[in-house]
Amino acid sequence: MLIRILAFLLETLFFVLIGAALLRAWMNYLRINMRAQPGYFVMAVTDWIVKPLRRVLPQAVAQSRVDWASLLAAFVLSLVYALLGALLIGVLSGELPGLPGLNPMLLPALFFAGLKMLLRVALQAAFVAVLAFVIISWVQPGSPIYSLLGRLTEPLLAPLRRVIPALGGVDLSALVLLLLLQIGLMVLG
Repeated sequence: MLIRILAFLLETLFFVLIGAALLRAWMNYLRINMRAQPGYFVMAVTDWIVKPLRRVLPQAVAQSRVDWASLLAAFVLSLVYALLGALLIGVLSGELPGLPGLNPMLLPALFFAGLKMLLRVALQAAFVAVLAFVIISWVQPGSPIYSLLGRLTEPLLAPLRRVIPALGGVDLSALVLLLLLQIGLMVLG
């Protein structure tokens, strides 16, 4: 029971951290103003890891349109999550060998566990953003959050809108994207 509670808390903490780093990268890529919400929150949660990474990355990488420091932060956080998860399970089950003699076969498993967490967070965040966009479009389409969610989700919906025609004036691209994201999550699971 204690392992499950600690694993849940660890997963929740890292989900928020990784999600914030990915959202920061996405908002910077789309050139969305970070001086409003959720930009303030995202920067407050991720500055401690993104700013040092920006100083370390080469200048050409740091000045590209892609926010490599935020993406690298998300990946590093996902690796730390995988390592802490393995340590938590190993320590509490009494099966952890000494860290100096770390099994080299464990490193690829940690890498793939971290990559899986990163992809899962990205897919779930996209799912929540699209779902929120759809709900807000029905309830309050003139609100500021509607335009923000529209800017965040438009690059994901635009390719589908070119392929899927509107039926009776209803745009089904969001529904198709939600289904594709859910299938992606099932494949990861």
